[in-house]
Amino acid sequence: MSLWRNRGFLLFWAGQTLSVLGGSISLLALPLLVLDSTGSVVHMGMITALAGVVTVVTGLVAGHFVDTVDRRSILVWCDWGRAGLHLLIPLIWLFAEPLWVLYVVAAIGSALTMLFQVAYITAVPGLVGPDQLTEANGKLQSGFAVAAIAGPVIAGVLAGLVGPAWAIGIDGLTYIGSAVSLLFIRLPAVESADPGGIKAAFMVGFRFLWGHRMLRALTVLLTALTFVTMGARDLLVFRLGGELSRGASTVGAVMGVGMVGSIGAGLVAAAARRRLGFGTCWLASAVLIGGSIAAFGLSDDLGVVAAGATGLMFGLTLAGICSMSLRQELTPAALLGRVTSAFWTVHYASGPLGAAALTVAAGRFGVGSVALVAVGLCAVIVAAGAVSPLARG
Repeated sequence: MSLWRNRGFLLFWAGQTLSVLGGSISLLALPLLVLDSTGSVVHMGMITALAGVVTVVTGLVAGHFVDTVDRRSILVWCDWGRAGLHLLIPLIWLFAEPLWVLYVVAAIGSALTMLFQVAYITAVPGLVGPDQLTEANGKLQSGFAVAAIAGPVIAGVLAGLVGPAWAIGIDGLTYIGSAVSLLFIRLPAVESADPGGIKAAFMVGFRFLWGHRMLRALTVLLTALTFVTMGARDLLVFRLGGELSRGASTVGAVMGVGMVGSIGAGLVAAAARRRLGFGTCWLASAVLIGGSIAAFGLSDDLGVVAAGATGLMFGLTLAGICSMSLRQELTPAALLGRVTSAFWTVHYASGPLGAAALTVAAGRFGVGSVALVAVGLCAVIVAAGAVSPLARG
């Protein structure tokens, strides 16, 4: 059955696209709120790092719950929780501007998001056939990218008119919309062979992941790439809003233009993977990511910075679609939550360290210097990938 005639997939796609619209607003509004309150890229990096740490910790337990609890219920309740958190910020900002609240919201929100994302990965194979996974993931990511183009623009406008705290509140409303849409889809029940216990469940996923040569190589290389990329958006925002002294609306517009790259990646991912293979697509993405960071980090020209943002999002999205589809294809349905949890926990572990290190370095030495380091790291990753099992995938 065509994806365009699959009611469950279309409803899921619509609800998650709405959620991404709100998430892309917060993605810009939160660092803008921190920048407005403190003027510091270090706090931006620390919040990103904290979110990354919580993501890793949550990943240790997420697979256990996703493979043992009703997956749709997890998705719905995570959305309700994130809605409440994001609606809380503008209410508090009516009376005070406590920075610690942003740390708390980022931490709890990251835990709920990690749990949601693991469940999300398992939901897609329950809505489409195995031969439609790359196409479905591409359509989802393209839809998300369209929403993400509007999100930063809306965030920039709202931040300029009413402040970034109220822009974050809009995100809360979109989570409510996502939760309601999920109530109208059905996911197949999956019998789990979970041996019981969080540690045991995680180890089941990790052993499967590490025992597969392609997934093992992907995990190692993506762990290194995540060190570079988790703080990349913070570097871009600081480059524009801090070093180049551009206003919130300009920052939002550049971030929105950058999401055109995600749309393009979503549209070409299935065809590119069929023609070029997984390894070529993934390694080319890493090359593009490094070059794009160099572009926005070293140039003062707004057009070049926007091109760098676009290339960054194309590379991140193409690599994400390909790696997500590969895991879904190679992992049995009953294990998918635990394998996804182990995969994300391991490769996200380097992200908080990278986000903290790169943003602290950017605050001291400038984004340009950090960009050169990032390019070198990406070159090492590509060279290692070229002699790994990924190159033959």
